[in-house]
Amino acid sequence: MNSLKKSIAVFFLAFGCFGVAHAILPIEKLDSFKGAKGFLVQTKTLPMVDIEISTDAGDRYDPVGKSGLADMVAGLMNYGVKGDQGLLSEAQIADEIADLGANIGLSVSGERAILRIRSLSRKDLRERAVKLAAAMLSSPTYDVKILQREKQRTITSLLEAETKPEFVLERRFTKSVYGDYPLGNTPTVKTIAAVSANDLMQFHKQFYRSDRMIVSIVGDVDRVQANEIMQTLLQKIPQSGAPIAKLPELQRSPVEPLAQREIQIPFDSQQAHIAMGMTAVTRSNPDYFPLLVGNYVLGGGGFVSRLMTEVREKRGLAYSVFSYFAPGKDTGIFQAGLQTKGDQATTALEVMNSTIARFIADGPTPSELIAAKSNLVNGYPLRIDNNRKLLDNVSSIAWNNLPLDTMEIWTKQVEAVTLEQVTAAFQKYLAMDRMRIVVLGAQNK
Repeated sequence: MNSLKKSIAVFFLAFGCFGVAHAILPIEKLDSFKGAKGFLVQTKTLPMVDIEISTDAGDRYDPVGKSGLADMVAGLMNYGVKGDQGLLSEAQIADEIADLGANIGLSVSGERAILRIRSLSRKDLRERAVKLAAAMLSSPTYDVKILQREKQRTITSLLEAETKPEFVLERRFTKSVYGDYPLGNTPTVKTIAAVSANDLMQFHKQFYRSDRMIVSIVGDVDRVQANEIMQTLLQKIPQSGAPIAKLPELQRSPVEPLAQREIQIPFDSQQAHIAMGMTAVTRSNPDYFPLLVGNYVLGGGGFVSRLMTEVREKRGLAYSVFSYFAPGKDTGIFQAGLQTKGDQATTALEVMNSTIARFIADGPTPSELIAAKSNLVNGYPLRIDNNRKLLDNVSSIAWNNLPLDTMEIWTKQVEAVTLEQVTAAFQKYLAMDRMRIVVLGAQNK
């Protein structure tokens, strides 16, 4: 019995320390290099290192008529580079990555382009992976033949996507909310066809500069090694360049009559797809946490949310319904959505509408607030329980200029949220007469 008690005690001590250790791992600021910022979290549990280079070169910088350019600039970086040993083809790059047992991935969001490296932390393997990534970042070749091939693949994918209701809905909703702001433009067959190899090279030259980059590192490396990684990655990147035109400020969704805010799209599908939302807050906004906690009650908490209760449990109108805030560094939106039978779209929209309106007016109940905060706090260790998740957090903190102790105080900020703060924040940033609504595939009764 004593042995069993000791085993149980050891288990709970280990589990508790695991959560706390990840919650309080410090973010170290690395030495600035060529205008770039760098951050490190040291973890010694696995002989791995995860690295991210975030570049202020997202979709919002696509030229008019060439939406999709930023994606192609990043996406073609691993299809040919000029490295220290000369030109490397896409096959050679793929073979080198496989030989290293590493992962090097590229992606683009509205605000930034991201290159991520995952490698064993062993010095020789790590250095090879970092040098390869550095070549991708600084010296992509943008071969015309490969570009034509990838353009055709993209166009084929777009044509297929246009047959899918989720894609059509999201594209129209995005345009409805962002309007004339650059993120309102999404790739089409025409804009992809208009992209040239020269466009890729010019975009890369203009935006891929170290003064627009942030390097985040998580893993089994010390500060000296992390600084070396950062310097290797950016050694051949120009520090600055010609001035870049300032982006327009995203304007708050205007108050408009329903007829101007709602879009009905005919679509041949059994299900009606509904999206509702408006512009909202950035991640650095002081009301972020009241909105986060409140949204857990409204539509972010799965089966315990208000929307799920009203739409699914009480009326059986949809299998799933959700809401969320998507805050960025400079922009942010609120979105809610569901799928329902085509002939139930009007009813489902009315219920979703009234549920959100009631929550904006009244906020959560005391018991709902307690449950939401408890779930968010207790689930927090799962947000930082491996290197990749830690890197996600470090990257977000760095990109959004948040305090370096954000991970340490996250749960305290959640716990400090009050009923009054939630209600005030929802009433300040959301309004039903500003909500854009897109309904696709509804059937008239």
